[in-house]
Amino acid sequence: MFGFQGGESADIVARKKGYMKDAQQKWRFLTNLDCSSIKTKGQLCDMVKTRSVISEDQAKRDVEAWMLGKQF
Repeated sequence: MFGFQGGESADIVARKKGYMKDAQQKWRFLTNLDCSSIKTKGQLCDMVKTRSVISEDQAKRDVEAWMLGKQF
């Protein structure tokens, strides 16, 4: 999701960096290392669920709401 794959355009890199900062503002516990290791929506949901101590359903709803309108 937030990690860089190499060979990506400057626009894609800038978009991913912006999304990462936005996610870190929403979920203050996300470190740069955490974000670089998150590759899927499911991984983000799991981390939000575990670190926020909320239900899986709530974590999915929170992540889906945050992802709305974003291109990954």
